[in-house]
Amino acid sequence: PVTAGSILVPYGHVIGNEKWRGSEIARRLQGKIRLIFEGDLGLVDFHLSNRTCILYISEADLVAGDEFKQRLVRFRNASSLGGIVIVEKTQISDQYFLAVQKLVVLELGMVLLPVANQGEASQLITQLVSFYVREQSKDHNSNPFLRKQCSRLAEPSVFRTVQQIPGVGKTKALLLLQQFGSIHRLCNASVEELELVVGQTVAQQIHSF
Repeated sequence: PVTAGSILVPYGHVIGNEKWRGSEIARRLQGKIRLIFEGDLGLVDFHLSNRTCILYISEADLVAGDEFKQRLVRFRNASSLGGIVIVEKTQISDQYFLAVQKLVVLELGMVLLPVANQGEASQLITQLVSFYVREQSKDHNSNPFLRKQCSRLAEPSVFRTVQQIPGVGKTKALLLLQQFGSIHRLCNASVEELELVVGQTVAQQIHSF
């Protein structure tokens, strides 16, 4: 089960479930937001922030039966994350919408957002991400050091170098660079400082490396 804080979403990014790679949503999001795919998101389709995620219910899911309901209930029972449920409301799936609304909003207490198709869903995700970025940037703008660190993320060679560390992929590399700002500072970080960003196991691996 995914709990708040167990998935760390780099500033201004979205983490998408691997199953969406190559989909219309992913194609439309590319270029508008920074999308990273991960293979072990479980029930979640997209993470917008450390505490907010999206569960996507397609027209096919609605027509296929009750499996999507079990997925939503499992998510609600196992997770402390804020879940936003995006549902494809089309001519075919319209007949199921009231039941979905009752389950999601009244019984599970989650946010429900209807869309006509994946294209509309990608626009919605883009808007939600820009909202979270604005919220997060209020904290970032109050700290001049964070702005300087973020500007260095544009250096691909530094980003690639950090990814060579055992246990560090794209997501953790971004988080480390956002936190420490340079290879030099990362090399001199203590295990305790590293743990705050990537957890105990990876922190030990980075420190040893």
